[in-house]
Amino acid sequence: MDIGSHQYIAQDRIVWGVSAGKAIRDEAERRGAKRLFIITGKTLNRKTSVIADIGNALGDKLVGIFDECLEHTPRETVVDAACAARRVKPDLIVSVGGGTVIDTAKVVLVALAENISDVAALDRCHIAVDATGERTSPDLRAPPVRQIAVSTTLSGAEFSCLGGAVDQQRHIKDGYYGAYLCPAAVILDPAITLPTPEWLWLSTGIRALDHAVESICSRAPNPLVDACALRALSLLSEALPRNRCVPDDLEARLQAQQGAWLASQGILRVDYGASHGIGHSLGAITGLSHGYTSCVLLPAVLRWNREQPENRERQKWVAEQLGDSGDDAAASVETLIERLGLPGRLRDLGIDRSCFDSVAQGAMGNLWVNTNPRAIRSREDILSILEAAY
Repeated sequence: MDIGSHQYIAQDRIVWGVSAGKAIRDEAERRGAKRLFIITGKTLNRKTSVIADIGNALGDKLVGIFDECLEHTPRETVVDAACAARRVKPDLIVSVGGGTVIDTAKVVLVALAENISDVAALDRCHIAVDATGERTSPDLRAPPVRQIAVSTTLSGAEFSCLGGAVDQQRHIKDGYYGAYLCPAAVILDPAITLPTPEWLWLSTGIRALDHAVESICSRAPNPLVDACALRALSLLSEALPRNRCVPDDLEARLQAQQGAWLASQGILRVDYGASHGIGHSLGAITGLSHGYTSCVLLPAVLRWNREQPENRERQKWVAEQLGDSGDDAAASVETLIERLGLPGRLRDLGIDRSCFDSVAQGAMGNLWVNTNPRAIRSREDILSILEAAY
């Protein structure tokens, strides 16, 4: 008999079809929040009207903006943002941006909860993975404030309690977990995604696809997650090509956002695999965005895992949802990546083999590498996958 459980997260609502400014204002009123602090990136704040428009909607409720978020969320940025928030004493944090911004806000909540004002103090707060793959999450205090998220990419970071930040000394992206790190509410406004560069929007769409695929192909699947992930594949495979052909089609962009929402239901509910795990290390060492790491790694990992019969059977489901009658999920994913004009090989991104040893070393300690459906037992296994992705 199958035995399992499903963990719901402390997320109150998902809002769509409402402008971001109005949705944030309504959420603040619902929560009695009067001091809102925005965490975002420089481009959104300084080169588009997105943050200014939200600020106009919030009026004097907006008490500060931090726009220094950097890709892959270096720990130094987290500490700077936490110090900036601490100075203005917000009662609600609003993250506006993609996975980098949302992860920054999550780890800021850790820093606020644990009264952290220097990078080294974060060492005691992240998930630890031992040599056997067992992971331990520190018992963190509940944050003194929650966040709501307005996502501008399809990374899905807004739908989990897991945040990531890079230790630039170790070149490792550590995970931080807490029941209240997830946004209390998520706002899906396709209009504010229009300034998102096409490569970033589409590649994070493949990241969302990666969430769905590794959920379906998990070594410990979950029926609710299966259902969400299968629908996500259908939505994403329809919406993303439309997003490329007609970028200002808001209905298609919302469809992609909803696909990313459904695709993310497996995060920390089922065990992911090596596409996510190696991708964390590859991104930390080379600076590649996680959208691009999924583009190059997901097909290679699918082929690696086909050696396991149970995984091969589930990969048929993936191919079917992507519109193929065969059972070659890797080829189906590659076809979609090609249709979107995205890079499909590490060499296409200028990545040299000289970094492979460092990537493999960092990946061996990753929680998702250790839960890959086909066991990864050595650095040589990871090097094999990287070569297949080259």
